[in-house]
Amino acid sequence: MHTVTPWSATAQADIENSEILLERKISSFTYQLYNTGDSLWITAIMPNSGKVAFRAAFAMNSCFEVSNLFDDQDSIVVILDSRLGSYEVRINFPDTAVPVLHYTTTFTAAVPLMIPFWPRDIIPLTKNGSVQNTNGIIHMEQFGSRSGLLFASITKPKTGSFFYFQNLTSLSEYCEATQTESKNTVGGKWPEVGFQLPSTDKLPLPAGKAFILSDAYVILQTEVVNKPAVICEHFLNNLVKIYKVLQQPEIEYNNWPDIAKKVITDLTNNKGAWTQKNGIPYLNAYLCDYETPAESMVQLAVLIPFKEYEKWSSEKQPVCDDLIKGLPAFYDPKIKCINRWLPSLAQQLDGSEEQKKEMVMDSWYLHHPLMNLSRLALHGNKTAEKLLLDSIDYVIRTAHHFDYKWPVFYNMETLEIIKKETAPGAGGENDVPGSYTHLMLLVYKLTKEKRYLKEAEKAAKKLEDLGVSILYQANNTAFAAGALLELYKITSKKLYLDLSYICLAGLFKNVQLYDCRYGFGKNYTNFFSIFPLNDAPYTAAYEELEVYAALSEYLIQAEDVQLLPAVKTLIPEFVKYAVNRIAYYYPPLLPKEMLSDEVKTGELQHDLWIPLEDLYNGWEKSGQVGQEVYGAGMAFGVVPRQYIKIDEDFLIFIDYPIMHQSKTGKSITIHLDGDKEMCCNLKILKLGKRSIKMTVFQDKKLLSAFHKTAEIHDYKISGRGLVKIKWEY
Repeated sequence: MHTVTPWSATAQADIENSEILLERKISSFTYQLYNTGDSLWITAIMPNSGKVAFRAAFAMNSCFEVSNLFDDQDSIVVILDSRLGSYEVRINFPDTAVPVLHYTTTFTAAVPLMIPFWPRDIIPLTKNGSVQNTNGIIHMEQFGSRSGLLFASITKPKTGSFFYFQNLTSLSEYCEATQTESKNTVGGKWPEVGFQLPSTDKLPLPAGKAFILSDAYVILQTEVVNKPAVICEHFLNNLVKIYKVLQQPEIEYNNWPDIAKKVITDLTNNKGAWTQKNGIPYLNAYLCDYETPAESMVQLAVLIPFKEYEKWSSEKQPVCDDLIKGLPAFYDPKIKCINRWLPSLAQQLDGSEEQKKEMVMDSWYLHHPLMNLSRLALHGNKTAEKLLLDSIDYVIRTAHHFDYKWPVFYNMETLEIIKKETAPGAGGENDVPGSYTHLMLLVYKLTKEKRYLKEAEKAAKKLEDLGVSILYQANNTAFAAGALLELYKITSKKLYLDLSYICLAGLFKNVQLYDCRYGFGKNYTNFFSIFPLNDAPYTAAYEELEVYAALSEYLIQAEDVQLLPAVKTLIPEFVKYAVNRIAYYYPPLLPKEMLSDEVKTGELQHDLWIPLEDLYNGWEKSGQVGQEVYGAGMAFGVVPRQYIKIDEDFLIFIDYPIMHQSKTGKSITIHLDGDKEMCCNLKILKLGKRSIKMTVFQDKKLLSAFHKTAEIHDYKISGRGLVKIKWEY
């Protein structure tokens, strides 16, 4: 038996002893409204007679009187009066085919109120007995500033599952007025789960103004889900159902080609970005951090997108040559592998952090530079190919030693484990087997040697038991998703496709699917941000860029795979918001007052086009960690993926993944393969002075620009279809 608070102990009896205010049948579900005095409940009766109750309004130290109840079949409106103020509860079912329950609660206080407590809003009910005797499994819940969601199954009585989503964008005015935060608001301990309004301890809720206290969406299912692959598939499907009825924020366009030029200037000329050894320049990890030795990951994290930009622009970038020249010095003959730290500067390591010691390796850091060397090698770079092939046997030997389950830190020479787990019982770096799989497939593609394919399969199978806890670091999980998709295409084994979906579920449960419009968070759009780690308190530029790039590639590689439809909605929509959002990591686009006065590493220069490591929601200042030089590849990663250059005359910008394109004469055809019900943005940006006449079609239908100037034409287009652009001078 579970213990409960007084606000839930009598809930079932209160509901049973109250009259039904209104009843509505939607599909095979029945919804009933009850006023139990201090709460307005919506009970959902499942087809198998299971019941779940949702507390739509709470009267605090008062009782409700229903002053009006309006029902026009499209929506239900309940007006409630109490001694402390008035409530309006709006209930509708935006997608009756699913169905989705949506309720929004607005409160106007009669006097300024401090709110020290608020009960959770979901209670499982029983036919006989009490809520204390129910059992359930919480598959996923909000952590920190991530989406306000809860996915759970009721196992006793065997009722089914529910997917709950609190639209935390709507809570912004409440948080702004009371100086509270929407983080960690959705979760709980069985049987009291759901949303809990942030309690006030600084400012009271003002009187006389209406504030939204809850904006909840619920999907009910009769199936009790328990297997990881099934849980993740249901999660992805349900998230899309909510996403499609959720009001999404407007897109803000940023001129990425212009940003890229500013980054090149600052990266090239600012001495704080560089250090030198033996006459060769190396990028610092953080601006003006001259104490920490150069890192192989840092050089390659900037070099790879910079090479992509170099190819797109057809302009030679001297920085790329400098970075390639410095790579051989990272090879360490003692271990026969490239090292994280530049061996000739290892004496500078001060031991201030666990990994800042010679020969200490953070597991994912071993694989990441080698992945990027593989990419360079596949494009014909012989320096990268030699470093990769000289190092790969060490990587395989290490994988065998750890049985493809990597700890957090280990000694590169002895393979002694220095830190085994991220937290007690949580395991090591769970997604590193996916990074290893990705690396092995890249080397297999380069060499055609089957042993690398066999290694990839052995590592991939180690991910099978992790479920939604698969994510250690978001960019590595994204690479793992793509590698598992590729393994599925090579072997036709469905296990790998299922594991790929588990990786995607791990990513999408780690996003912020709302816009924080309070505190410092209101200075930039943060909808669909992704956090670098499961427990990270901030989003990070470098990881966001790599997730964006990896998921863009995922969709392109999946063109001949019958993907779960939810994936074709979520990935392009993530890309759309990432493209138009991650520019806010550049401090010149942010007000100076939201940047941290103290910096952990190096210096922070507000006017420099080098991205911040960290963006926070709400009331915390950003840039506390520093300006990460290794995130400087962001603009170079975006431009080649989203912009098509037509001679020197104009650019075509689309903020969805471009599957492929074909240019014939004075026309170009672009293939999009997202969700036809969703839309994205097409811009034609004029570069030269020549007069150009444009016509745009999608699936042979002529489109009209919704905004047009001499320099830019703006179109809204469907997320799937063939876009054809014709021009004449």
